[in-house]
Amino acid sequence: METKLVTLFGGGGFIGRALAQELFARGWRVRIAQRNPRSAFAVKALGGLGQTQFVAADVTKAQSVARAVAGADAVVNLVGLLKGDFEGAHVDGAGNVARASAAAGVSVLVHVSAIGADPESLSAYGRTKAAGEAAVRSAFPAATIVRPSILFGRDDGFTNRFAGLLRMLPVVPVIAPATRLQPIFVGDVARALAEAVTNPGAHAGKLYEIGGPDILTMAEVNQWLANATGRAKSFVPVPDGVARILAMATRWAPGAPITSDQLAMLAKDNVANSALPGLTALGVQPTPMAAVAPAWLVPYRKHGRFGDRARA
Repeated sequence: METKLVTLFGGGGFIGRALAQELFARGWRVRIAQRNPRSAFAVKALGGLGQTQFVAADVTKAQSVARAVAGADAVVNLVGLLKGDFEGAHVDGAGNVARASAAAGVSVLVHVSAIGADPESLSAYGRTKAAGEAAVRSAFPAATIVRPSILFGRDDGFTNRFAGLLRMLPVVPVIAPATRLQPIFVGDVARALAEAVTNPGAHAGKLYEIGGPDILTMAEVNQWLANATGRAKSFVPVPDGVARILAMATRWAPGAPITSDQLAMLAKDNVANSALPGLTALGVQPTPMAAVAPAWLVPYRKHGRFGDRARA
């Protein structure tokens, strides 16, 4: 059994929980670094006795980051925001983690970015993700950078959100219906990241873009979910101008359907660049959404598990 220690910044989040479980299975000890460690205590049950540590850390505060990486053999930065202080989390935070890891003599740094990271992106999310990658490379040139596409999994905010809308609305509006997505299973991302952590000789200094086996438009995702939950729905494409008005009108609402920055992100396809190494280069075969998603979509069917079987 390995006795190495890895610090996961944002380890209590969606990817973090799956990654922690993967690393536990490989015998690693895992230190979860969160602003509020209590929010991540459920991770402890995924590992064995003494495999989990918790530390309070805010990636925007260099001293707390330094404490969190002390004594670690590897570090994974999973911190990312869909709205809020992009500059602080994606750029300053990424730089703090990379500099602290280098100063502490950490052997392996894996930085999780996102497809769409581009200094010329129309969205602040994409621009700051690119700036964060640059900050990481500057401080820790051997870091492995992984850009996943949109994630799906049992507790995701992707399939569950759209399936919830299908359950509530008789007519479903679809924003950016022609934008192409390449959704990837969270378990596959966890396995890919665990490979980067545990086999650094093969992956250090490289950049990966990883997506699932299927490329679907936003309209096709909605139709697939309707079929999977057995719901016949009418879909109405939302014109770009109307979507912009909606984003502006609801930008202050906590449950806003979409922000202006998210709308800007949807102006470009979220598909892995075939010129870059992908999921199989990290030793993982992609899982189709159809193979796993029906298991957690049952509550969205008209009569739950007693309802009509999902349509092909």
